[in-house]
Amino acid sequence: MTAALEIAGFFMGVAGGVLWAVILPNPYWKVSSVDGNVITTSTLYENLWQSCAMDSTGVSNCREFPSMLALSGYIQACRALLITAILLGFFGIVVSMIGLKCTTVAGDDPVTKGKIATVGGILFILAGICTLIAVTWYAVNITREFFDPLYAGTKYEIGPALYMGWAGSMLAIIGGICLCCSCRTGEVKLQSYNYSYKPTKSTAAASARPSTLKIHDGDINTSYDKNAYV
Repeated sequence: MTAALEIAGFFMGVAGGVLWAVILPNPYWKVSSVDGNVITTSTLYENLWQSCAMDSTGVSNCREFPSMLALSGYIQACRALLITAILLGFFGIVVSMIGLKCTTVAGDDPVTKGKIATVGGILFILAGICTLIAVTWYAVNITREFFDPLYAGTKYEIGPALYMGWAGSMLAIIGGICLCCSCRTGEVKLQSYNYSYKPTKSTAAASARPSTLKIHDGDINTSYDKNAYV
């Protein structure tokens, strides 16, 4: 049961890492809303790196953001968090693969492999938290602009890439928890000791001394006269 939980946690972490790698270049982080628009001639969508427009014929034209410093602070933070999550997820996959009980990379010691698997689980959890913060922060800004009546720019809705990011972060966190729970810190082994009894000097001397009964002549009368047999 422990090995199955460990393998399930590993594959959930790997699935989360794959989803992070997919959403990083995905252009559909936010999509322009059609709410309140009678005629829509083009669809706008953006991600962390570029802004795209697709006309009614299906032709897309994308433009990368010209300056990183000119971007909003939350976009720069989401970039850093997502890249950090991918790096942590990569190291988590490598470390947890070494710590799996079905592999023999780090030997057969269950205590050592359990500790390595725990480190991999912690890396998965940290990567999932970074992704969760990034996609949630991005979604909060989308919804704030959408419900702001004074916002004059284009209003967007949450794109499918954010849902994939939430799913990947949940998979990684749950997988990391499974890896940590499947770890055994070690079984207590009772050692048996053979004790040899060694008596003390006083006891040995007392046991070696012969037990003699001294009978004094005056205490017991060993002479009997003839009247004693009558």
